Amino acid sequence: METAIIALAATLAVSLCAIAAAIGQAMTASKAMDAMARQPEAAGSIRSGMVIALSLMEALTIYGLLIAFMLVGKI
Repeated sequence: METAIIALAATLAVSLCAIAAAIGQAMTASKAMDAMARQPEAAGSIRSGMVIALSLMEALTIYGLLIAFMLVGKI
């Protein structure tokens, strides 16, 4: 029973992190594209800020994967 709960927790860790990151990245990219369309002269700074934000969101997803690996290691 305990191994099933750990496996379920690992699955939820990966899936929820991936879903949350995908939603966040989609919203960030959408808002950045909207801002670039409104102010094309600021596109460079908007793009660099967007890339930094996207990389931080991706890092949080990797942390979720790391937690899942740690949980699976306990089985």
